[in-house]
Amino acid sequence: MESGSLRSRHSSGPQYDNKEAAGFHDYDLDQHGQVRGIETSAETSLHRGLKARHISMIAIGGAIGTGLIIGTGKALAKAGPAAILISYSIIGFVVFLVMAGLGEISAWLPMSAGFTGYASRFCDPSLGFALGWTYWFKYIILPPNQLTAAALVIQFWLPRDRVNPGVWIAIFLVLIVVINYFGVKFFGEFEFWLSSFKVIVIIGIILVSLVITAGGADGHARGFEYWRNPGAFNSHFNDYVPDGSLARFLNFYSTLVTATFAFLGTELVGVTVGEAQNPRRTIPKAIKLTFWRIVVFYVISVFLVGMIVPFNDGNLAFANKASTSAAASPFVVAIELAHINALPHILNASILVFVFSAANSDLYIASRTLYGLASDGSAPAIFRKTDKRGVPVYALFTSALFGLLAFLNVSDDSKDVFTYFVNVTTILGLLSWISILVTHIWFVRARKAQGLTNDMMPYTAPLGIWGSYAALFICVLVAITKNFDSFIPSLSIKTNYISFITGYIGIPVYLVLIFGHKLVTKSKGVRPHECDFYTGKDIIDREEEEFLANEAAEGAANPSKGRSFYNRWVSWLF
Repeated sequence: MESGSLRSRHSSGPQYDNKEAAGFHDYDLDQHGQVRGIETSAETSLHRGLKARHISMIAIGGAIGTGLIIGTGKALAKAGPAAILISYSIIGFVVFLVMAGLGEISAWLPMSAGFTGYASRFCDPSLGFALGWTYWFKYIILPPNQLTAAALVIQFWLPRDRVNPGVWIAIFLVLIVVINYFGVKFFGEFEFWLSSFKVIVIIGIILVSLVITAGGADGHARGFEYWRNPGAFNSHFNDYVPDGSLARFLNFYSTLVTATFAFLGTELVGVTVGEAQNPRRTIPKAIKLTFWRIVVFYVISVFLVGMIVPFNDGNLAFANKASTSAAASPFVVAIELAHINALPHILNASILVFVFSAANSDLYIASRTLYGLASDGSAPAIFRKTDKRGVPVYALFTSALFGLLAFLNVSDDSKDVFTYFVNVTTILGLLSWISILVTHIWFVRARKAQGLTNDMMPYTAPLGIWGSYAALFICVLVAITKNFDSFIPSLSIKTNYISFITGYIGIPVYLVLIFGHKLVTKSKGVRPHECDFYTGKDIIDREEEEFLANEAAEGAANPSKGRSFYNRWVSWLF
């Protein structure tokens, strides 16, 4: 919730005569006397070119991708419609709690270093180091994952034996690098329109799904027919687990991983704070809308797809006994089952745009995360250098190099590569959420210890620290047990041990980064009474005052200028 007046909420707090009184730490200032994690130099600073509408649409676009459009097919085939509705709802609630905690921190102090800076400053420098690097690892894996998905979608028209998937991968990789190189204003505008297209398509999918369910497409009113036959839950897990209630539960539990992958990227709003105009207003607004986006775009879509596609349909590309059909999306399958001839091609083309947009934003986040690591002193300083457009070019091109991993798709089956990427990115995403939640818990404990009340905050998480505790429990539980099926019947089976390795490799990497950093730097956790809430806050306060003054001056100079169509009619929801 928002509370307090602008002046009371954003005051810089008490002034101190010495570093000890202010609770400063050695990592607050770099060797040049600049605030660590907040860049002000022309050679290293980002440009605040992302408007409120850009931030809002990037938040939507980053989450609408292969996980929702394609990954739901695997979950539906595995567990059934009721199971995926429950699992997506649970993980959706967790995501909202993660976003709320992140919003509380970033609204107080929007740092260039993003997640890394928050964890280092408010919790533990070693946690910030591990969070930053694992988050970067995740986002250098995601672009090739999206490009692999693009190659899979294109096979709907052109099989791999006619056109090598490497051709499409190369074209898309070059395009996303060029778009990111042109600067944040160009990127923001480009992503705004791509994400707007995504929103329109998703709304269209929901409407078409309703029509199909009601029988408007082919005269067959389905309703809850597929919930009865073949059923709401898939009672067959595998040949080693007896069919029945245990199999149904295991199927449901396994879809929590697919749901987690679908929601990955929603938290990327926290990375954009360094380039957002007036982030204290735009970031909380985007986060408060997250709940409604989850309900509309995820829960309703998942609910409807379970009503229009039976989970045992052979055309689902990820079904246990899948055919070689190129219908990678369950929504395409549903439209084909309803005998709507033109729509499968239109929808598949739309999915291709979705995937391209997701790859584009993923590369953006990867470059800004590496930049944030350098800004926080956790990566070589060269990665925080920016050009005249405010683009961290060294971080961008280094991150883009990992897009070449997508060429694995040229020699391997697309579905196998896609599954391996999902496994790796899911555990890295869970570790990022865990780190953000731990940081928020430490942040709330520290501000309460120092007398910072809710009415002094620009934004507070609706469920407070207890919401973060609940989300943390679920995230840790899913992270530890996500690949339980690798042990059924035995880990020695090739597919099982590959799944186990890709599913858990992120955890030892994460722990080695934390304790390795502690061993080398001798860093210690931040105690609540020593947490520094104010260093660099005056810089953000001045930027906000200048922005609001310029906004007021423009309004006075153009009194007849009304609100834009977006702000008047669309921004309340999107």
